[in-house]
Amino acid sequence: MERIDDTDVRILELLQENGRIKRSRIAEEVGLSVPTVSDRMRKLSEREVLTGYTATLNPKRLHIDITAFVRVRIDGSENYPKFVKSVQEMKEVQELHSITGEGSHILKIRTKNTTTLETLLSRLQSLPGVVGTTTSIVLSTMKETGFLPVEPMTL
Repeated sequence: MERIDDTDVRILELLQENGRIKRSRIAEEVGLSVPTVSDRMRKLSEREVLTGYTATLNPKRLHIDITAFVRVRIDGSENYPKFVKSVQEMKEVQELHSITGEGSHILKIRTKNTTTLETLLSRLQSLPGVVGTTTSIVLSTMKETGFLPVEPMTL
């Protein structure tokens, strides 16, 4: 069995804090050599624990001023694959989740303004099988993170 130990946890935490951190700095933090850290990172990637590196952009500085959550109701499972594919191709949709409760899906959307939000909602509502949407516009955000709390474990 493969394990994620305390050292792997710390490596993952450091990478989540700063995806551009140098391996030499990670090695210093965890008390290992750079080749050993590189090997651990390679293994974490192979096991699909570490899936990539991204830059975090400030949407306000890019004039992307609207964040919204949209609940979508679909009338039947025959429309599910086409709906998912269509939504995955919409660049404004940051997240797409299948959910329980009201609606069948919830989307996190970022767009420039209410005009572009309205256009996007029209596109969503015109997809085959979509019978309704409910939109909540975010007024302010007190916490937003992609940071995952990681613990030692067996995979």
